[in-house]
Amino acid sequence: MPNINILSRRAFFDRSFKVGLGAALATLVDIPWVMKRALAEGNIGRPGPDGKIKKMLFIFLRGANDALNSVIPVGDPAYNATNRPTIMIPKDPGTDYTAGSSCDFPQSVLATDPTFGYGYALRLGNGFAALHPSLKFLAPVYNAGDLALVHRVAYPKQSRSHFDSQNYWETGAPNNNLVKEGIFYRAMVESGLANSAPLTGVSVASSLPLSLRGSAAAMTNLTDPTRYNLLGIPNNTAGNAKADNFINTANADPFPDKKNRELLNLQYQNMANTLRIFAGINFAEAGNTFVDDVNTDNDAPYHLFPTSNATNGGYALHASDPQKYVVDTGAYGFFTNLKAAALVLNKTDAIVAGVEIDGFDTHNNQVGAKPVIGQHANLLGRIGWAMYALRKYFTLYSDQAKWENLAVVTLSEFGRTTIQNTSMGTDHAEPGVMFVAGGAVKGYGKGNPTGVFGCSPSDAVPWAPGAATGTTGSMFGVSGRYLKRAYDYRSVLGKLIRDHLGATQNQLNRVIPGYLVGGEHLLGGGTSMDGTPIMGEPNIV
Repeated sequence: MPNINILSRRAFFDRSFKVGLGAALATLVDIPWVMKRALAEGNIGRPGPDGKIKKMLFIFLRGANDALNSVIPVGDPAYNATNRPTIMIPKDPGTDYTAGSSCDFPQSVLATDPTFGYGYALRLGNGFAALHPSLKFLAPVYNAGDLALVHRVAYPKQSRSHFDSQNYWETGAPNNNLVKEGIFYRAMVESGLANSAPLTGVSVASSLPLSLRGSAAAMTNLTDPTRYNLLGIPNNTAGNAKADNFINTANADPFPDKKNRELLNLQYQNMANTLRIFAGINFAEAGNTFVDDVNTDNDAPYHLFPTSNATNGGYALHASDPQKYVVDTGAYGFFTNLKAAALVLNKTDAIVAGVEIDGFDTHNNQVGAKPVIGQHANLLGRIGWAMYALRKYFTLYSDQAKWENLAVVTLSEFGRTTIQNTSMGTDHAEPGVMFVAGGAVKGYGKGNPTGVFGCSPSDAVPWAPGAATGTTGSMFGVSGRYLKRAYDYRSVLGKLIRDHLGATQNQLNRVIPGYLVGGEHLLGGGTSMDGTPIMGEPNIV
């Protein structure tokens, strides 16, 4: 008997939508590259009235960050020592967390005090949420109105596979394995500059992330900012001359004219131009001279990019005291990459840059001897200092980008379980939290009464507090085990790509095709296709 493939009505529409989505994305590469800039309809990559380009820096928190211990729902009775017996972040008994205020910033009293001596949740001032104390350096950014904390962020039919969910975040097409092009790659194609400018999208990582990959234009990845890994050539005068000669010689060889030959020639040209641009940037450790403009944490002006013990907080100032670190010593590679990404955005016409932090898959030993120290605390400390440092760097050392021109956003594939596991850790769950910072962000007291979005009973889709016992409320809203989403991550990224980078709505529809699907409700919110109420785009820029 022959095999018959029977499609249900739902499966038919699902597959039809995916095929249509693939066709829609394919139209991005059908336009000849020489016409892209002329036809580009928006302002991505175009200088504004101040002569500067709007830019974005993304930080992927790989492994799935525990949102409930990052932006903490201290006002929810379900966040307690029964559900999280060893990892719960305690409240300060002397603090009223229901009071409206700015974010608490516990600075050291004496210069010799430990950087992270405060062991309680930091009140965020919206009456319900708090920060992990390792995020203390977010407080000045938050209190300036330059930080938005967007909680309960996920997507419909959430996957709890690291591989799949990271792919969906990076392609902007959840539950669709047909899409192979990245969300930031598509934004760069929409700029019309992807094949004519030497730099548009850049990552500083072990390999080019999926979010910047695509078939019609080459984005740039720096594996080691001090060495051009593509050619294995050091970043010095002799190495740069050798690289130029190699590329020029290769590009001079005659080839028959055939499909994509012009694109290949242009990519050789862009490679040469890119290497020349990088040769003019001091990525070396000797160039790491960027420091704060105030006595950091009541001590002395700290280095903004801690890439060694000597540049890590007050360590070198206080007889090599490890309690004066601002980040853990395992963070040096990340801050080397972050510094490089900041330099590229500040010294070139690059529009988007990305870095990543690994290690957030905290199944085991998420905390140390106390819940406020350990593996997860160290990772959060990197986020907090990164946002603080970027704000200071693009304010004090701005060149081609000011802090007002930059948006910094974190991504992470999903959140973690409400109840801790038996290994002092947490397992894969659904929604997480996104950190969004920048001089144009509408945070606390700057366009909004709070910088917290999605972590309050007064939200348009309220956070429903649970009981001290049992599995009720938002923290157990999915399968009696997981936090329930209220925002779609594409709404957050879409808001930034359109209202910060400068895409038109039509361009955004191509970058994130879910905007064209009525059941997604990415723009204005509504009941999502899986029956979950969501809030649409947060008013963050």
